[in-house]
Amino acid sequence: MNKETRIQKIEEIINRNKDNPFNKIEIPWEDDLVTMNVYKIPLDLLVYNKYNGRILSRTKSLETQSHTIDEYSVEGKKRIERLLWDSKPDRNRKTQKNIADFGQQKIGIITKDGIIIDGNRRAMLLNDIQNEGKLSGKKFEKKYDYFKAVILPVTLNENPLEIEKLETSFQMGEDQKLGYNATEKYLKAKELYSRLTLGKEFSSNNIDENAITKISDWMGEQKSEIKKYLSTMLIMDEYLFYVGYDGIYTQLDNREDQFLSLTKWLDTFYGEGSKKAFDGYTDDDVDDLRDIAFDYLRIRNKYDGKEFRNLADGQKENHFFGNKDIWDSFSNKHNEIRDKISEEPEIDFNSNDLKSHLDDRDNKYFDASKFDGKNSAFIENLKDHQQNIYYNREAEAPEKLVKKASQAFSAIKQNHKAYSKVEVQNLVKDLAMQVTTSMSQKSPLRLLQHIEILVKSIEIDSVPKSELDEVQKTAKEINKLLYPIYK
Repeated sequence: MNKETRIQKIEEIINRNKDNPFNKIEIPWEDDLVTMNVYKIPLDLLVYNKYNGRILSRTKSLETQSHTIDEYSVEGKKRIERLLWDSKPDRNRKTQKNIADFGQQKIGIITKDGIIIDGNRRAMLLNDIQNEGKLSGKKFEKKYDYFKAVILPVTLNENPLEIEKLETSFQMGEDQKLGYNATEKYLKAKELYSRLTLGKEFSSNNIDENAITKISDWMGEQKSEIKKYLSTMLIMDEYLFYVGYDGIYTQLDNREDQFLSLTKWLDTFYGEGSKKAFDGYTDDDVDDLRDIAFDYLRIRNKYDGKEFRNLADGQKENHFFGNKDIWDSFSNKHNEIRDKISEEPEIDFNSNDLKSHLDDRDNKYFDASKFDGKNSAFIENLKDHQQNIYYNREAEAPEKLVKKASQAFSAIKQNHKAYSKVEVQNLVKDLAMQVTTSMSQKSPLRLLQHIEILVKSIEIDSVPKSELDEVQKTAKEINKLLYPIYK
């Protein structure tokens, strides 16, 4: 059915029922609260809005693949319905049962040519009931072939900004109640800002306050919150470009908290003046922080999201970026790990299920960091330096740390063959050197007493003949060193 036919048929419904509408409701329209009639519109006169807020990230991701959705075609309609269903299956099942039992409760909004401005999800559920539950897999006895809606006096193209305003104010309220995919609100703010500023990209150094005010009113949020949405969306876009997924917004799912944290860190650290970072840091160091954070965002589902905060969250004593030695050690190790990994497979942007393809690619990236076949070097590096932060904070409690170190060493199975490896014994030697050096500085007496115990423990008869000359030479050297102390 073409646009002209839809307009004609909808106009006929209005003329036939304008004196006896199904209901009346007030809606905000052109900066006023206007009472409008509610009509029953046949489902076959409706067209889904492929850019509605619930599935915006999905449709934008598909368009990045050059998969155009023709919302007027049968195939386009089916694709949009699947996206709407998959956006919240559990909630859709609950709402659909309610609709089947009691009918459509919440009134929708359409344009005079049948484009659904508010109510795409409800219309999808009504259509699915009509289609014997092809999406839900459940059939219902009651069927409804109409959609209760207010009809705006314009087409989508005749007043796009006013319709955008209306759609946003209605949908964002509903979406928040539905526990909606968080990515959509960031993307929606970006789209609105671009439209209101005639294509300008948001920049914290050049903000269009009029646009911010309008978006704030339409989305029902404080202006500061809108700016946070836009700043975060910039970092989200940088991340997608970094990993090679530019424009594939589905790959932002389940990462909102981490993106909010990273956006806050970058805003705090850029400019080289923050007291929460290590002394003498530069913006190049902040760039490194951003890139390393992107790597951990990519493997987000492989570790507790709270551990992400160890990178740079809070006061300087609580995170890696607050201590130069820890940050240098952590970042150098991270780069060493990343350099060992080769990206496979290549991205197939023609995949029929690009999200699954990219999720699988990210999983392979994570698995490639398991150099020992068991543990990811990325996660081990994170945990190791998390322990260093703990030690750094506990520097004023030496007794506690020494006790923990002693317990850790006692737990080592010294009979295990791995303990005899050269690299392990070198680490033991380094540890012993740290201990003895500390004792010589703090208590020479305890060091000498320790040496006495060690010498007494040597079984002379068990010294291998091959080492005898070297042992005698070393004993003479020790005697020579001790003589001045004795004297």
